[in-house]
Amino acid sequence: MIYQKYIRRRALVYENSSSEPAAAKAYRALEHMIVTLELAPASFVTEGALIDRLGLGRTPVREAIQRLAWEGLLDVRPRAGIAIAPLHPGDWLRVLDARRGVEVVLARSAARFVTREAADLFHDAALAMQRAVISGNVLAFIQADKALDEALALAADNPFAARLAAPLQTHSRRFWFRYKADTGLAESAEHHVALIRSILAGDEETAVKDAKRLMTLLRGHAEAAATR
Repeated sequence: MIYQKYIRRRALVYENSSSEPAAAKAYRALEHMIVTLELAPASFVTEGALIDRLGLGRTPVREAIQRLAWEGLLDVRPRAGIAIAPLHPGDWLRVLDARRGVEVVLARSAARFVTREAADLFHDAALAMQRAVISGNVLAFIQADKALDEALALAADNPFAARLAAPLQTHSRRFWFRYKADTGLAESAEHHVALIRSILAGDEETAVKDAKRLMTLLRGHAEAAATR
């Protein structure tokens, strides 16, 4: 219940992040910088540098760092600084192997339990994705994808699956940004929107199929990246 309330609060303020608690804002900002490679893979940074960069206090930034370290995106090394997780193409396949099953669980549950509140978030995410495709705005697409994942977590009403899926989704988004963002917007949006439609229709079996199709698409990208 606590986690669902946390997800709901984060999703509802997607367009107005200024209302987020400082720790959540720090986490969202750092996660975005890691996903979009603004914090370069395998590079080092200090806690102080991140505090200055974010313009937030030490406590919320430290909480965000600890959470991102738990998720495998940062590695806090005493006396050496904070290492940004490297990007090895083959790891994308491992992420997707772990992610596929939980995405099916979330898609089925979301189609079964979707509420008006979650439906509004799905609509917003779909529109944001479509606008990003039209404008070719990769960063906007990444934000819309994040919003979709949060809507999925809310709709599914399964905090255990949502907590398991969230870091895998972030890792996968980071790989996609590195290896497919330049060519994959329209195709990715098509698969995401299909999943949204089946969830909003309450069609559990089609939602499962669409979730599997999305994972298959991403796996194809990952396999191509691994052979480069």
